[in-house]
Amino acid sequence: MVLTAAERRARELRARLDEANYRYHVLDDPQISDADYDALLRELLDLEEAHAEVRTPDSPTQRVGGAPASGFPEYVHVRPMLSLANAFDESELLAFDARVRKLGGVDGDVAYTCELKIDGLAVSLRYDEGRLTAGGTRGDGTVGEEITANLRTIKSIPLSLRDAGGAVPRHIDVRGEAYLRKSDFARLNAARVKQGLRPFENPRNTAAGGLRQKDPKLAAQRSLSFYAYAAGEIDADDPPRTQWELLAYLQRLGVRVNEHAVRVSSMGEVIAFVERFEELRETLDYEIDGVVIKVDDLALQAKLGSIGKDPRWAVAYKFRAREARTKLLSIEVNVGRTGTLNPYAVLEPVRIGGVTVTNATLHNLDYIRSNDIRAGDVVTVIRAGDVIPRVVGPVLELRDGDLPLYELPTTCPVCGADVDHPEGEVMARCTNATCPAQLVERVRHFASRGAMDIEGIGDQLAAALVESGLVHDVSDIYALDLEKLLALPRMAEKSASNVLTAIAASKSRGLARVLFGLGIRMVGGQNAAILAGDFGSIDALAAATEDELLASEGIGPEIARSVVLFFAQEPNRAMVRRLRDAGVDMTAPKRERAPVGPLAGKTLVLTGTLPNLTRDEAAEMIVAAGGKVSSAVSKKTAYVVAGEEAGTKLAKAEQLAIPILDEAGLRALLESE
Repeated sequence: MVLTAAERRARELRARLDEANYRYHVLDDPQISDADYDALLRELLDLEEAHAEVRTPDSPTQRVGGAPASGFPEYVHVRPMLSLANAFDESELLAFDARVRKLGGVDGDVAYTCELKIDGLAVSLRYDEGRLTAGGTRGDGTVGEEITANLRTIKSIPLSLRDAGGAVPRHIDVRGEAYLRKSDFARLNAARVKQGLRPFENPRNTAAGGLRQKDPKLAAQRSLSFYAYAAGEIDADDPPRTQWELLAYLQRLGVRVNEHAVRVSSMGEVIAFVERFEELRETLDYEIDGVVIKVDDLALQAKLGSIGKDPRWAVAYKFRAREARTKLLSIEVNVGRTGTLNPYAVLEPVRIGGVTVTNATLHNLDYIRSNDIRAGDVVTVIRAGDVIPRVVGPVLELRDGDLPLYELPTTCPVCGADVDHPEGEVMARCTNATCPAQLVERVRHFASRGAMDIEGIGDQLAAALVESGLVHDVSDIYALDLEKLLALPRMAEKSASNVLTAIAASKSRGLARVLFGLGIRMVGGQNAAILAGDFGSIDALAAATEDELLASEGIGPEIARSVVLFFAQEPNRAMVRRLRDAGVDMTAPKRERAPVGPLAGKTLVLTGTLPNLTRDEAAEMIVAAGGKVSSAVSKKTAYVVAGEEAGTKLAKAEQLAIPILDEAGLRALLESE
């Protein structure tokens, strides 16, 4: 193919600009002046304006451009972006190393790669045939936000990969941290103050806010930087075999990696590295809050696997918290998603680690009392893990006078309902199932598999239903129709129809599922099944006294008190009436008080994850067959039902020679006569 003069010059300019970017942002070895770089970029801009056919998606001119986005679509990670478990001292690092060697079957020392834990925003970059095609935030690890246009504005992110001593990978997902350098943060704030604008609070939040700008030009003004630390999928002929090789491979591709990363041959060297950088952290031009330690051998990483979203082959060592003293102005309370009353401190503003702190957690009443924390005190505040501020305690020598002890409210500060705080329990809870503060979590729980099993109503739809005002308590779920659901964001007609079908089917689940779904404190699947079978209807249960409830097998004083208190709240009773009016079945076949069935008089223990049953579903089936479910293994245990990831209960059962069943064995036992 014969190139035109414009195409030849555009290619030459792009190559020179790419090389300049690589030298400046990756190697930290600039070869041309800023003025020369700007002149080359201006020439390329003019050339592409005059000859649109020479513009390419990976051109340096395309780092900022396009119209502001109206919203961010989903970015699906082909391989999850995992979170990390934390370690806070040397003993926890040694315990991590011991687990790695035991689970990995390794005799002797394990090699690790140590990388500084940059305080920024985790992102993923997708390169196809060497070109940046998409990028997104971590999100929940599986789905994030697609912010490709904003990521293109970061100059240390290459728009196209370099030749790594061979062909570039056909596909690679590069994971890393987008962050704001301290020096760039200072310049940005100085410019804002000069313009009469309020300065930003800290580099991390400023970086995160920059990447969520709808207009890429505004994102570019934040002057963000990027370090790579991992890869998701790699489609290449000879991919790296260790984490250390991976970092070198990424750097050869033109992707910036942190220069302080090291490969060490033992946990002793890991600890030395951690101690060194805890002292050096203030000398760096970016915020770090710890060190990430990874098993170096990628094959060993794969063998170790993960627990949930935490890999067994990596841990984040968190530096000691920064602290300061300030005055505790007052103690206030917020209500959590599960109804817990959470005290927090309102503080005289104080700077801790570059952040202005005005509020801090106080955990609960026991914490406040045991540490003798009182409004009016001068207190010590730390940023735990450099993120969550926490009041440690008062500076007693600075206490002024006889300050009053703190008393927790007896009514919910959000809805005014009674607060349940049983003697001996740490947490107090609002008893109103319609309390606005906990409504999203209650809707999600009500629709969950172990409760009413309304497929389609998960975290996102539950939040959307509440935020839109369509659902004020769980009974409103049964007033939803196609028109209402289609008014919600990202709701298609087929999805809405499926949700309505699931809602209709849930009406026949029966009393035990309804009781569990209502979220009555201490009434899980097992207790819900017991109460449903003993009382037969929700009306009989609502009218029961504590003494009548205590007659049920396994129902103790605290459970009985919790049930009575729940039905004593008028909003809860009104919600139950609306559920009945909607056609929800809240009855169950009454059984004789003496247990009958194939498991009559037998106690079973559940451990691990079963392939097809949730823990509550299995417990409900056992109770319905006359058995009991215990949380502890003893000589009186008849069977232990074990699934994947079974723990110490399985080991104890083997020690006591107690019969062990899998899910199939449990089902066979339930079907026996």
